[in-house]
Amino acid sequence: MAGKEATVYILDLGASMDRKRHGRDHTDLEWALDYVWDKITTTVATGRKTALMSVVGCRTDESDLYGLMDVAEGYENITVFSELKQYLLSDIRRLQDKLKPSKTNEGDLVSALAVAVHLMDNATQNKAGKPLKYDRRIIIVTDGRGEMDISDLEDIATKIKDAEAPIEIVLLGVDFDDPDYGYKEEGKDARKANNEEVLKGFVENCDGNFGTLAEAIEQLNIPRLKQTRPIPSFRGQLTLGDAEHFDATLTIDVERYPCIMLAKPPTASSFVVRTDLGTAGPVDEGPNDIVGEDHPMSNLAAVRHQRGYQIDDPDEPGNKKNVEMEELEKGYEYGRTAVHVSESDMNVVKLETKPALELIGFIREEEFDRYLPMSRTNFIVPQKGNQQAQLALSSFIHALFEGGLYAVARLVSKENKPPLVILLSPRIEPDFECLIDVELPFEEDMRRYKFPPLNRKLTVSGKVITEHKDLPTADLTAAMDAYVDAMDLSTCGEDEDGNPDEYAKPSDTYAPLVHRINHIVRWRATHPDPTLPIPEPPLILSKYSTPPSDLVERAASTMEALTRAADVKKVPPKVKGRGKRRRAEREKPLSGLDVDALLGAPASVAIDPANLVPSFKQALAATDDIAAIQAAADAMATQIRSLVKSSVGDSRYGRALEALRVMRDELTELEEPEIYNDFVRVFKKELVGDELGGDRREMWWRVKGSRYGLIDQRRSLISDVTEKEAEEFLKG
Repeated sequence: MAGKEATVYILDLGASMDRKRHGRDHTDLEWALDYVWDKITTTVATGRKTALMSVVGCRTDESDLYGLMDVAEGYENITVFSELKQYLLSDIRRLQDKLKPSKTNEGDLVSALAVAVHLMDNATQNKAGKPLKYDRRIIIVTDGRGEMDISDLEDIATKIKDAEAPIEIVLLGVDFDDPDYGYKEEGKDARKANNEEVLKGFVENCDGNFGTLAEAIEQLNIPRLKQTRPIPSFRGQLTLGDAEHFDATLTIDVERYPCIMLAKPPTASSFVVRTDLGTAGPVDEGPNDIVGEDHPMSNLAAVRHQRGYQIDDPDEPGNKKNVEMEELEKGYEYGRTAVHVSESDMNVVKLETKPALELIGFIREEEFDRYLPMSRTNFIVPQKGNQQAQLALSSFIHALFEGGLYAVARLVSKENKPPLVILLSPRIEPDFECLIDVELPFEEDMRRYKFPPLNRKLTVSGKVITEHKDLPTADLTAAMDAYVDAMDLSTCGEDEDGNPDEYAKPSDTYAPLVHRINHIVRWRATHPDPTLPIPEPPLILSKYSTPPSDLVERAASTMEALTRAADVKKVPPKVKGRGKRRRAEREKPLSGLDVDALLGAPASVAIDPANLVPSFKQALAATDDIAAIQAAADAMATQIRSLVKSSVGDSRYGRALEALRVMRDELTELEEPEIYNDFVRVFKKELVGDELGGDRREMWWRVKGSRYGLIDQRRSLISDVTEKEAEEFLKG
């Protein structure tokens, strides 16, 4: 978990920031806000209460120091928009309305800096005036075109560099010169040039960071990796031998920390509109209502989940009854099998273990199969402040490295936890040594499958065949080798000097899902209008989604040779809708054979009541004639009516409803919705009019609940039934 931090943003809102310069499509302030909003929304997305922020405006129309001090001479045209606090979405909404360009150029940036330092001291000190443990930062964004009183700069720099409570200064200038970035503004006026020199010297005196805004904007698209405070998953002894019964054992005090962690995108929350808002009188707020500063609306409530358990009721066959969780017995997965273990047998099954890390064997590096690791990696390092443990573990690490060995150990991280078998690999760097562990599988975790060889076939008699249509030829193998060599990515990358380098380095690749969702969430926080289109993903996220274009062009000839050698043919597209009836346009096998004729398929298929759904599908597939399709639909309708009419209670309603669904889907695909619509209109009248052997309104309620009514234009484009008519049909 990250520590406490306090950040104050000083934003220049002068009239000079409302101009578009150097061919940009937006003003200097809009450009600066791209950076400020990205930083603020990134901090808000963490949800940390210890990440405090405040925004101070310089060269504003009004003067408001938020009660920190009186607006004395020299502090005019400075506005503190909020105290240092945790920002929420509602704060962003309010701040958006206030960060607008002013109509004045009056206001001192140095005075705004003094206000920010004072604001920082008030929020990050205790009652005795001693600084608390905060990472303090002041970020200044300005165009450097205002007047500045630099008489107090030395005193402010001394305050910022205070050893007990230092403040990091970051200054970003709109169109400031930056030799390191390679930018220089031509035709700069004298005041701005002088202000740049003064501010640059001040930031360097404070050991801060000075740069041009263009570089900061360019780096916004680079995903920021989350740094977390490591938490040990094991603290104990690495042992070789039985330390409880023998003295001649190896014992080293070690600690285990995660090496990498899986980054997941932010999860969505589910809310529901409250249904009790229509009642008269005041409505009490429930414990799950979404209220508060960030959620001022009280008409939403969090979705609550409730889990129930049911079993077959022995007294009423076909029904179920609810049972309490305490009445259930536990079951455990063994592969795909659920194994029941009663409470009385739990003491036998449960293994009593104690925390331990015990070496149980060694294996040579070349003998270890790379597909065996099952988990993320962890660091095993010596105990902090224990020099004897550091020396002992270093010796063990070097012994493994020099011997070309891996160690195998049994790990129990906590008491009564199941033991794990882990592999220990030595890692030696100039200033760091450790063991890297990864979980190994047990025998039950292994899945062994046998596959036929790819270069030969075996007949039933045992004869080996090396030439077959399913086996690659020598020409195909050579063409594939040439294509793989042509698509070699190892030399496609370039370093900063343009020399060949590794392509897609791990440090340059990012998880698109995680960072794209975070990017959209931050953007939507400052652009709440749902009609605005979502911006395209940053290029850095999609850069490696496709191979380099020049490499594909160079490999085009080898790809064509591979296509010829493999005799690749284009598969005809699937024909949907009305084309399904036109047998002449149906998909044909590449061999040109009439499979239906070879199999003796009949020209027409009768609807079989005992095999209703398959026979109906076969009847439709066997004909192109509209009259035959109508006849099959009429026969299907007759069987549906027969099922309902002969049903005792609702015993056959399920079969009738399934047949109705298949009939609806098939006729929709054949683009004959009028056949189904004509039937279902009559079928509804028969159900509600007691014409099918009594009161059958329960069947109509099932049809209505499954929404198997009329086929409307949303479901089939050629239907003459509108969506409104279909809804009215179900409501009637």
